[in-house]
This record gives sequence, structure tokens and C-alpha cells, in this order.
Amino acid sequence: MSEVLTFGETLVGFRTEGSLRLPGMLQADVRGAESNVAIGLARLGHSVAWVSRVSVDAYGDEVLRALRSEGVDVGGVVRDERPTGLMLIQQRTADVAVVEYRRAGSAASGLVAADVRWVEAPRLLHVTGITPALSDSCREAVVDAAERARADGALVTFDVNYRATLWSRERASEVLREVVPYADVVIAGEDELSLVGSADELLEMGVHEVVIKRGSAGATSVSSEGSWEEPAVSVTVVDPIGAGDAFCAGWISAWLEGASVAGRMRRGVVCGSFAVSTYGDTAGLPRRSELGLLGAADTTVR
Repeated sequence: MSEVLTFGETLVGFRTEGSLRLPGMLQADVRGAESNVAIGLARLGHSVAWVSRVSVDAYGDEVLRALRSEGVDVGGVVRDERPTGLMLIQQRTADVAVVEYRRAGSAASGLVAADVRWVEAPRLLHVTGITPALSDSCREAVVDAAERARADGALVTFDVNYRATLWSRERASEVLREVVPYADVVIAGEDELSLVGSADELLEMGVHEVVIKRGSAGATSVSSEGSWEEPAVSVTVVDPIGAGDAFCAGWISAWLEGASVAGRMRRGVVCGSFAVSTYGDTAGLPRRSELGLLGAADTTVR
């Protein structure tokens, strides 16, 4: 069994250099919160499995090829006749990207609890708040997997990852609070945390650690042992999409290696900084040998 198991929808994304004009150039890639984390962990040398329903269409074939090429175990994937979900990113200005989804009725929205199974529990199960937004069966799959994983002794990390284009804050809050009782670690952006409760409330509910992603301000960890502030790494930001997933991959990687809270937070921030420095969700994710590059005095490695 892999060290880490995660599951959810992986999309084919299309990016424009400005507003959409056809005919025109569209850059295509494979992207999805959970598979981004899986790829990030694989690049750092960890064994990780990703589960989903993947379409039998050409896009679905490319999703599986991309994940296999990164060393992610996709042996538990179920092929489905429904289409692959799509994502359009219009880069309206250097600082503003507008995202549209085509996810309704996708293969991954048909995911059910029975699709997420293990014989031997992983050390860690990673879930996000995106998957429960896709369908009722996806919501049931997330709650069921989190409950079973915690009962089997796995650490459950839960990234709130709210997407306003998928559901309202009110509905998201109602559903995501169903996951919290089974989460050991809750990870959220500053604007997302209130959907599931304050850090103090979450700790009272049994969460062991609350990690707050603050973008250019770094990140904060809060637990019963106190709090830890990790400053951001100064980099040139070219694409913030996927930074939170990269952070999660770094944090989980350090946890798997027994790192302290300082070590976990530092690796999370470093991986997030790599991600925002490159276009695309996963193109900039570092390999283990590269983790020290951002702290190097010389910006050119010879």
C-alpha cells in the first residue's frame, strides 16, 4: 500500500494568454487539487496513490498517462463512460485570471464510496473540499473514506479548498463540517477557515492541528501545543493557481519524515513558492534535490 492515498477529480485545463478569442492559442494541461498533491509527493520521493473515476475519452487517457509518468499509482482508478471535466483559465491581466469549469456530469462526479478502498490503510489520507461539491455520491465518498481512514489509524488531512463557482458558502459550510469530525489536520486559506470554524473551535472538536495558508504572508500552524508562524519565501509570482496544493504536498512530505511543526511548515511554504514561480499547477513542483534552491545566495545554479 502507498504511504498516501488521495482521490478526486482531475481536469484537462485550457489557458489563454488574454480573453478568449477563437481561433487562438490555448495551452492545455492536466490539473486537479488532489492529483497536484499526489504529483508533488511523488516528486519528493514518496509513494502515493490517486483514485477517481476517469473517462474513457482521449482526455481521460491523457490524465492517466500524465499521472503514471510522475510515478503516481493509479491502479485503483475506475474508467467511466461519462466525459472528462474541463477547465478554462482566461489570463485577463498579469494579476487576474478568470476560471470557468465544465464539471457537471463528468466521469469523476460519479465517484462513489465503494471506489475508495484499501486492504492495508495508508499512513495518510488527503481529502479536499472540492470533491464533495461535485455530487452527493462524491460527498458520501469523502465522509466515508475519512471516517474509515481515521478508524484504521491513518492521519487524515483535510484541505478546505473552497470553490465559489461550484457552490455557495452556505452549502459548502454545511457539507464540509461533516468532514471535520474525522480530520486530524485541517488546512485552509484565511478566507476559507470560517466555513468550518475558527482554529479554537476546530481544536475543541478534536482536530489536532489547524494550518492557515496566508499567501504572500506565509502560513500559520495552531495546535494545543501553541502556534507557529512561517514567513513566505520571496519569489517572483507568475501563477498563483495550485500554490495551496503544493503547500499541502510539502507539509505532508515533511510529516511523513517525522519533521517538527517548523519543518512541516517550512517545506510547505517552500513548495508553494516553487509552484507560484511557474505557470501551471504542477510544472514548478520541486524534486527533493531542489528544495534548497530558493535559499541559495546565487540565483544561477552552474
